[in-house]
Amino acid sequence: MEFYSEAINRLVEELEGLPGIGSKTAQRLAFHVLNMPKERVEQLADSLTTAKEKICLCKTCFTLTDKEYCPICTSQNRNKKLIMAVENTRDLVAYEKTGKYEGVYHVLHGAISPMLGIGPGDIRLKELMERLQGDVEELIIATNSSLEGETTAMYISKLVKPTGIPVSRIASGVPVGGDLEYIDEVTLLRALEGRTLL
Repeated sequence: MEFYSEAINRLVEELEGLPGIGSKTAQRLAFHVLNMPKERVEQLADSLTTAKEKICLCKTCFTLTDKEYCPICTSQNRNKKLIMAVENTRDLVAYEKTGKYEGVYHVLHGAISPMLGIGPGDIRLKELMERLQGDVEELIIATNSSLEGETTAMYISKLVKPTGIPVSRIASGVPVGGDLEYIDEVTLLRALEGRTLL
């Protein structure tokens, strides 16, 4: 039996399709949106549409940005010879929140996972290797400490070793199976400072 009108059901279904949103949360969000003033709903809809239309990948590090190059890559205060490879933009943001990392990033957009059919060609490894042909003093691998993250780290390490560029891995202050975006800044900073050469 249907409890809501077709329009409400559609809104709930769309919200439920978002990651981490279950049925009850989707219903709460739907009713929250319905109780918002019309102008606020229009602003929310406009911000979603604008983000989808304008957000693209930085041409250097492949993070999400609304310009050709992200603010980190264009900053004169960053050490361009130190590159940290992360799985996604959320991980980049997690490290930026520490306020201590002064290098630049390379966003892989995933991790190698044979079980999910994600191979080395499905993430931004080719672009990373192209960047490493420049003047680079160290590559820090800051993938998650999951099986996929560890597999990706080892794969990158084997690819980079012949170039002679030092490759380090963030320390184990990051718990095994933990996602970087959910870890506090102090733990991330300790992991960065305690990184080891691979």
